[in-house]
Formats: sequence, C-alpha cells, structure tokens
Amino acid sequence: MKFFFKFVSTNNTQNSFIMAIAKQYLKTKPVCKVTFSILAEDAKKVSLVGSFNEWNEKATPLKKLKSGLFKGTVDLDKDSAYEFKYLVDGTYVNDDAADSYQWNDFAGADNSVVSV
Repeated sequence: MKFFFKFVSTNNTQNSFIMAIAKQYLKTKPVCKVTFSILAEDAKKVSLVGSFNEWNEKATPLKKLKSGLFKGTVDLDKDSAYEFKYLVDGTYVNDDAADSYQWNDFAGADNSVVSV
C-alpha cells in the first residue's frame, strides 16, 4: 500500500483555507482512496464536485469535524486524472494542493486536477 499526502495553506483577501489531498493506493484493486480536506472554520456546508461525480453538489458532501476541517474520501480508478473543486457555502474554490489545473471553457476558469 502506498500513501501520499500533500498539504497547502492559502491566504487570499477573501478567505483563508488550509487544504490537503491524501492518496492511498490499494494493492488488491486498481483503485486509489483519495481523501480531500479543507479547513473552512466559518463554513456551514462544503461539498466536493468534479468529473468523478458529474459535478453533482449533493453527491459528495464533506463531513465537518469539530476543528472546522471538512473531510471526505472518494475511491478513484488508478491511472486517471479528475477535475474537481470544493463548493464552500455556494462558492467554488480550487484546491491549492491539487496536482495540476485544467482550463474549463464552460466555467471560464481553471479546475483543480487530482491524478491517481
């Protein structure tokens, strides 16, 4: 089992978030368990939306911990890349810990990309 963790802190004029992506590769399946985390203490609701869930804001809600960290794990097929964003109280936020970014003409902005 391989485990990778990437942690980034961002501070902009609107919000300050701490983000992390942890990847756990399974030996027995062609799947990677990816844990997405974002510290958004003042947020009421955070969802993970992306190409892996048809950008459905209800499909992958993140659980809020007492610390203000929102966290959730998604099983993704290995050897693929997935576009995603966090939806923080109705505002789309890219992950500064993403592996890369991909321009999206529909959104008119970059999407975060996680590669597994």
